[in-house]
Amino acid sequence: MKYFVVDAFTDTPFGGNPAGVVLVEAEATFPSDELMVNISAELRYSETAFVRQEAPTEFTVRYFTPRAEVDLCGHATIATFGTLARQGIVPDRAMCMNHTRAGDLLVRAGQAVMMQMAPATVIDRHVDVHRLHTIMCHDPQCPWPLWPVEVVSTGLPDIIMPVADPAALNALQPDMPGLAQLSRELGVTGVHAFALSQDTYTAHVRNFGPLYGIDEESATGTANAALTHYLHRRGHIAPNTECRFLQGEAMGRPSVVATELRPDGSIWVGGKCCIVASGQLLD
Repeated sequence: MKYFVVDAFTDTPFGGNPAGVVLVEAEATFPSDELMVNISAELRYSETAFVRQEAPTEFTVRYFTPRAEVDLCGHATIATFGTLARQGIVPDRAMCMNHTRAGDLLVRAGQAVMMQMAPATVIDRHVDVHRLHTIMCHDPQCPWPLWPVEVVSTGLPDIIMPVADPAALNALQPDMPGLAQLSRELGVTGVHAFALSQDTYTAHVRNFGPLYGIDEESATGTANAALTHYLHRRGHIAPNTECRFLQGEAMGRPSVVATELRPDGSIWVGGKCCIVASGQLLD
């Protein structure tokens, strides 16, 4: 199987969020779950996508962290369909069908990839805000805005946590074991924290998922789609709006994640990517 290392949500090598992309031969069975977890752990990125072509523009993609399979991963999808276009497997700007455990989703492949997300849902989970604040902020005086904390999913459920400003966002130092335990109890991937921006971005964001072995992620498509829905519910953005989220600053890997809230209510996420390495997995 051929594999690629791809930086998503950037057009600069060694920026953005890296993902593994593994091409499974058409009509072949996927490797065992154990092997796909081991491959993901060997590549050592937060997610690796295993992709099998079903038809000229139809694919099944499965996503693995170094610990387990997940239903969907935004940045690994950007990496996958950017790679498929660059390798000539699909034409530039081809509209493709992506079969995932989160549903069948449309993806426009190419130099810039845009992917349809699963329908946004607000999940009824009681989040103990005081406990969350203690886990996320070592400083008890850390400012907390008036907007509520919610669990929102566009394929993966995340705690959407507003903070007062970018300085407070940068000051977050989560208790990772505590956050992993809270995530396990609530059945969520992790916390997507954001601060509204006064510059050219919609918001500055940080994402934490230690339950899945990801202390912090430099670009997160599904969580920023969930944040787009959250901001729409708060009246901050209108339908037919394009958003730009800046993520990864604290990690030295700045990423720009674009989202679109379309008039039909669907949310699309996209960005650029670049291939930085490729190779062959040996049997």
